[in-house]
Amino acid sequence: MGWKMIYLARRNPALAPEQFPQAWREHSALGAGCTNVRDKVLSVAQCSRVLDGPPVAGAATDYDGVNLLVLRDLEAATGIWDDAETLAIMRPDEPRVFSTYVREFTLVCEEQVVSDLPRSRTCLVGFLRRRGTLSAADWRLHVARAAASGALTSGPYAAAGRVVHNAVHLPPPPGYEYDSIVEWWFESAEALRAAFAGREVREALWAGLGDAADLERSVFVFTQVTHSRP
Repeated sequence: MGWKMIYLARRNPALAPEQFPQAWREHSALGAGCTNVRDKVLSVAQCSRVLDGPPVAGAATDYDGVNLLVLRDLEAATGIWDDAETLAIMRPDEPRVFSTYVREFTLVCEEQVVSDLPRSRTCLVGFLRRRGTLSAADWRLHVARAAASGALTSGPYAAAGRVVHNAVHLPPPPGYEYDSIVEWWFESAEALRAAFAGREVREALWAGLGDAADLERSVFVFTQVTHSRP
């Protein structure tokens, strides 16, 4: 178990989709130069939306990337926003890269590794919302059962190597009211496409979890790592 901050990012519309990964790398370089960011953030995986090749049915095209940041501890998730160096160096650059300030699309999560294989470079990331009639406690029970039974790695999702469930821990920002974020890591973009073979990502989700999720308001992003550290 560990703590993460996870972004679901849209680019500044002045940037073309192909320009976003480089602008994001440049922004990350600013963070690498901030003492408290280096101390609080143990690792970064910037996962940009896959632009080349055929799309995957059901994967969103209105988001541009997902950032997975492993944190030193839970305190880092809140303390980083008030850090003077971060506010002076990183925050002014955020509107150049993103549609709004990073804090407005960041979720704080507790990580549970379901399948502990090495991370590859292609990831389908699912931002899941529970149905409105389901309590948060019941949702957690559904997800725990899905993870324990292997249901998160069934059907097309069985082709994923590493699988990680991230339970959203702190209240999310408006418009990002997700309950769980699941990472399915595939060997390659081609392997991910082959696994689904035309199946819609929502329809392929295990029924016991899909029935508990509000799939119409859940978001799946087909990504590849375009920058990471260490």
